[in-house]
Amino acid sequence: MNETLAAVPIPQMDEEELDKLIPKPVGYHILIVIPQAEETFGDSGLLKASTTIQHDSILSMIGLVLELGDQAYADKDRFPSGPWCKAGDYVMFRPNSGTRFKVAGKECRILNDDSIEAVVPHPQAIDRIF
Repeated sequence: MNETLAAVPIPQMDEEELDKLIPKPVGYHILIVIPQAEETFGDSGLLKASTTIQHDSILSMIGLVLELGDQAYADKDRFPSGPWCKAGDYVMFRPNSGTRFKVAGKECRILNDDSIEAVVPHPQAIDRIF
């Protein structure tokens, strides 16, 4: 983000106003929001360094599907059994994949429909291995 835009404060908005700011995926793309990175280490309660929190966010591999583009999973040859996920699903994908951006402080990604690797029933149960 350029410095001019970074300096512009984001006003407090209600959910409807915020929804208008979120890009709508087109074509075969899927819009994902990344859950907030934990600020502490598990049961110990030790605080994470800010760089650790940033790395957790960047390398996140779990996200919540917000919306699918109009052509997502439409190719019957590639997706003969239908869509791999739907809005409201938590999904797994490769870290660093997709187009990354923030809206009102929330990290989002736009991924290709075939970038989804799994639907995750309990996202809190998944830990990344380094």
